[in-house]
Amino acid sequence: MVNKVELLDLYTKDRERTGKTIERGDPVPKGFYRLIVHICIFNKKGQMLIQQRQPFKKGWSNLWDVSVGGSAVAGDSSVEAAEREVYEELGLNLVLSDSRPALTVSFEDGFDDFYSVILDLEPSELQLQYEEVKAVKWATKEEILSMIDSGVFLPWHKSLIELLFYMYDNHRVLTD
Repeated sequence: MVNKVELLDLYTKDRERTGKTIERGDPVPKGFYRLIVHICIFNKKGQMLIQQRQPFKKGWSNLWDVSVGGSAVAGDSSVEAAEREVYEELGLNLVLSDSRPALTVSFEDGFDDFYSVILDLEPSELQLQYEEVKAVKWATKEEILSMIDSGVFLPWHKSLIELLFYMYDNHRVLTD
C-alpha cells in the first residue's frame, strides 16, 4: 500500500495563500501559517456531538474531541475543508457554502476555523471513519469540562468550550 502524501497550503499572517505548500507533518516555516478546521455539531437539547480518536491514531490517541476536525489540504477553502472533514469522519454530507466560521482562533503556526451547526441525529446513523474515529456520543458542556479535567478529552482551553456552548445558547453564527 502506498501512503498518499498530503500537501497543505501556506498562508501569510493576513490569511492569503502564498502558492507554497508543505507536506502534512512537516514543520511550518517561520513567517508562514496553515489552516485547520473544526466543526461543532449541536443538537436541539444543547449537547455537542463529540468523537473519540482511535487508539492507533497518531497524536491524541484514544482521547475525545469536538465533533470533527482536521487540516485544510492544498486547494481547500475553509468551507471545503470543513465539508470534506465532516464527510470523511462521520459520513455526513453537510453543506456549508452559505456559512462562515463562527469563530477563528489563531495559534502559533496557523488559523483554526470553528463552524457550529445544529443537527438532530442519532450517533448510530453515522458512518465513522475507521482510521480516525473510534466512537461518537452527545455530551453536555459540563460533561466535556469534566472530561478535560480527567484527561480523557483533548486539552482544549475550557474557556473555549464554554464559548462554543455560549454561542450555541445565544444563537451566534449557527447553521441549521
